[in-house]
Amino acid sequence: MDDTLIAVARAMLAPGKGLLAIDESTGTCNARFASLSIAQTESSRRSYRELLVSTAGLSEYISAVILYDETAHQHLRGDQGFLTFLAQAGMVPGIKVDLGAKPLAGHAGERVTEGLDGLRERLVAYRVLGARFAKWRAVFSISASWPTRACIEANAHALARYAALCQEAGLLPIVEPEVLVAGAHTLERCEDIMQAVLLSVFEQLDRQGVRLEEMILKPAMVLPGSEATAPASPADVAAATLTGLRRAVPAAVAGVAFLFGGQPGPLACTRLSAMHSLARMEGLCLPWPLTFSFGRALQQPAMQIWAGAEANAQAAQHALLLRARCSAAAARGEYVAGMEAA
Repeated sequence: MDDTLIAVARAMLAPGKGLLAIDESTGTCNARFASLSIAQTESSRRSYRELLVSTAGLSEYISAVILYDETAHQHLRGDQGFLTFLAQAGMVPGIKVDLGAKPLAGHAGERVTEGLDGLRERLVAYRVLGARFAKWRAVFSISASWPTRACIEANAHALARYAALCQEAGLLPIVEPEVLVAGAHTLERCEDIMQAVLLSVFEQLDRQGVRLEEMILKPAMVLPGSEATAPASPADVAAATLTGLRRAVPAAVAGVAFLFGGQPGPLACTRLSAMHSLARMEGLCLPWPLTFSFGRALQQPAMQIWAGAEANAQAAQHALLLRARCSAAAARGEYVAGMEAA
């Protein structure tokens, strides 16, 4: 067993800390910049991401940062590479390695994530650059007929092959099977789909020989669809999510870091905190730590304040630090809405 990867997992899952995802593709980042009239250039993207990672005190709440390929090859203004800077700042550096979800042949409306071709060589190169972990995202839409078994199995197989290649290269894999919130499905339907997806993913991980102690699961919370008529309370979301995880996720998995799935930051914190509260109230001894791996939920207030202006950098960093502090409190089950006014 590779003790180094176990040490990476422990560092990333440090109590009361979570992951910051700044791994948006160039197209996604440019679209968000465009909505705020920020210049859509490599220089702007570098400046923005430097603003985020150089926030004083960030490592108190953030254990690891997921980068995009462009950022992994860029340097901060002091000519230090992002990966090196993060490691010296006490945050584990990692990289998104999938090439995006593409249409699944023969299954209109469904997608499969691509990027396995040449992945072995790319992973070795990222390890040399200083990355300690990688991330691969698969997406599953819910409708009356989706996701199909073909979609679930194709993505589960790709996730497992990616994870095995990561461990071969000395990188800890983050396995991200995201059940999307778009749609009118109920909370119960989402719970059923999440369980089906996770069971398939872990079956494939086992077939590919992936060491579960050396991986982190990054799922979505169990949520009703964004167009659903029946709301779900934080307690409902917590109960459905924990039930689904306990039924489908082996105890050997190093940890679970939730993606935010389009939720407002405070609501994501409320729901994550509710999971910890429910576990304590019901005396549940969860076999894995639960934390966060948020992207836009942490970044968006900072991006809106920054708006491409250096004069706004400090205020933007304060906004990021507040969201990180609130998210870390949620990872301890201690988040309350009053923290937002800090």
